[in-house]
Amino acid sequence: MNLDRETLADRVTAIREAVGVAARRSGRAPESVELLAAVKYLDAADVPVLYDAGIDLLGENRSDQLVVKQAVAGDVAFTWDFIGHLQSRKARDVVGRVRLIHALDSESTAAAIDRRAATPQDVLVEVNVAADPAKYGVLPERLDAFLETLAGLGDVHVRGLMTMPPAAAHAEASRGSFAALRELAHGAADRWAGRHRFDVLSMGTSQDYLVAVEEGATVVRLGGALYDRATG
Repeated sequence: MNLDRETLADRVTAIREAVGVAARRSGRAPESVELLAAVKYLDAADVPVLYDAGIDLLGENRSDQLVVKQAVAGDVAFTWDFIGHLQSRKARDVVGRVRLIHALDSESTAAAIDRRAATPQDVLVEVNVAADPAKYGVLPERLDAFLETLAGLGDVHVRGLMTMPPAAAHAEASRGSFAALRELAHGAADRWAGRHRFDVLSMGTSQDYLVAVEEGATVVRLGGALYDRATG
């Protein structure tokens, strides 16, 4: 992709300022929201440029590319998350390599994570808030049953929820899904106190991240919003 560090750094600064404004609108501090750079479409050689431009949290969708890009990054002090749909057979390539697995929605994958984990692996449960057949995720009415299953796995630690709203032409159309996830997290936090945590809400991508922040996102996953103006 041939990223330009200075242009990317300017873009990161502008996005952080916009996120700060959106966070304050929701009564939160700007630093309560993390910017995650989605690196699925980045060449491995471009990854170290992100750190120089002020990004230290990265998310990869593919387990094989996670391994490759971490190797290229070497000792650069990135934090890595896995943000793709994880199949149970790929858990061995992800568990222990990332801070968070963002999109857990399968009992078989949860069991595979538990088997592979030498230490507890933090995860987010993906919820299909709008029951969109084109999206992955646990349906809201099945969330508690899934959380009950996860409570029986000693090395799978729930830290919060994640969602992908239905595709829409305008960011505002996603607000209802983001608000619904926030309310699901609040309710689950009460019901599952002492068993699961719900301090992380991963929601919002390049087209709707400011709306997501207004509705309580603590992690926004950005691709084009970062890179579109920073490529040569």
